[in-house]
Formats: sequence, C-alpha cells, structure tokens
Amino acid sequence: MPNVAIVTDSNSGITQAAGKELGIRVLPMPFYINEELFFEDITLTQEEFYRRLAEDADISTSQPAPGDVTDLWDQVLESYDQVVYIPMSSGLSASCETALMLASEYKDRVFVVDNQRISITQRQSALDALEMAKAGMDGKAIHDVLMRERLEASIYITVDTLKYLKKGGRVTAAGAAIGTVLNIKPVLQIQGAKLDAFAKARGWKSAKKIMLDAMEKDVHERFAGTPVHICAAYTCSEETAEEWRGEIRERFPGYEIHMDKLSLSVACHIGAGSMAVACCKKLDPFS
Repeated sequence: MPNVAIVTDSNSGITQAAGKELGIRVLPMPFYINEELFFEDITLTQEEFYRRLAEDADISTSQPAPGDVTDLWDQVLESYDQVVYIPMSSGLSASCETALMLASEYKDRVFVVDNQRISITQRQSALDALEMAKAGMDGKAIHDVLMRERLEASIYITVDTLKYLKKGGRVTAAGAAIGTVLNIKPVLQIQGAKLDAFAKARGWKSAKKIMLDAMEKDVHERFAGTPVHICAAYTCSEETAEEWRGEIRERFPGYEIHMDKLSLSVACHIGAGSMAVACCKKLDPFS
C-alpha cells in the first residue's frame, strides 16, 4: 500500500498552519504588488493584501515557478511514495497545465488533478483526497475519483463594488458607472472551470436571496438525494461574514457550514466586501 501525500495550493484557502495540522502540504501562490513579488501566507498576509488593494496598488496574480512546484514535490517524495497534487482550476490559471506537464517526469509518483475547483470547493477536494489516502487508496485511484467528481460543485458570489470587474474587463466602464448608481450587485458563479455572470440584483438583500435560491435549487434538484457539503466564503468583514453564515444556516438547517476567507486569486478580481456560498457532493469513492 503506497504512502500517498496530498498537496494543494493556497487558492484552496488552506493556510500553512492549517495544512500542517491537517497533514496537507500547501504551495503558496505568488502575487506581484507594484512589481514586487510576494507569496500568499508566507510574505503576504490577507490584511496586507487588502490594505494594498485599498491603496489602488497594481496587484496581479502569477502561476508558481516550475522549480518551486517540483522542489515541493521532491521534498514531499523524500517521505512519501506518491503525491496527489490539486491546483486551482485550469480555467482560472495556467498553473494546472504547467503542473500536468511537470508531472510527466514523475511517472506513477505525482498525479495532478485538474478538478476545476477553487477556494472552499478546492479545499474539500483536498480533504476528500486525504481521507482516501488514509483509507489506503493509491495516487492513481484518488486522482481518478476526483476527476470523475470534479464538476459536482457550485459556487455563487456577490460583490460589493464593480470596480475590479471593470478593471478586469468583465464589465464596461459605462456599465460599472450605471451599476454603481443603481446599486447593482452582480451575482457570479463558478460551475466548472471559470468565473461567469449569473444574475444582477438591486442591493445586498436581493443578491443574497438570489444566491441562496440558486443554492437551494442545486441541493434539491441538481444533487437531489445526494448528500452535500455546504460552505461559505467572504472578503467582507468578520462580522458581516458571520451574519452571512447565519443566513445560510437558516436556509439550510442541519448542515455544518464551513467558512473561509475567499482565495486571494479570486479577491484580486472582485475586491473586498464580497460573499459566497458553495456546495459540493459528498464523495463515495467506492461507488
């Protein structure tokens, strides 16, 4: 029975400290702020990121250097027989494609999962992989289960400002100006690879209702009869986030709602003040 390590990146929302506690290695994602290189949760904290974002610093994401990826794999393989690596969705970054190319040099030792997830759903994939490894499954079997189930998840996000969507070219300057005047809160979705538009709402109350209605439809129709995890994420204040968790609990009583700060790679494109709700199917790896 091979000894399998689970590795993900910081887009999963798993911090370095949490990764050590869980037994999951976390590759920090690189960011450039005014052309200076930082690494998430190593030289760049959440607080510093949002402070610099508020200052209108030039912030951009980047994929990890190939050498940093293979250095981490090599280090882990000193103690483990195999690695299952779960990067962020290939639809949001080229880092997954790069990892797949690098893994070709690690035949039967490194298995890269392009499971189309980010943030709290990516985190759940890492936790699922860890449970499968503990159950004695090898890297190939874990990879195959995660790939089979990769699209069995939904994320809905609403944003506080259209500024960053405009900056990223997702809305026009005129659209952003009109939206700001009318208090339009776009609701975005991740259903598979990419961040896409889902709906427009007038104000927070309406936006949150749209997200909860969409999640309820997913739980009771798309995943009907199938157990799911329900999670939440945010870039808003802790107080607002806890209120949001309470609203989700009211709509979905009996669920344990795990909540994380939203991945900084997503936060770059939507800014502070956002809220998200997500669900993903509970895995039965032996079905």
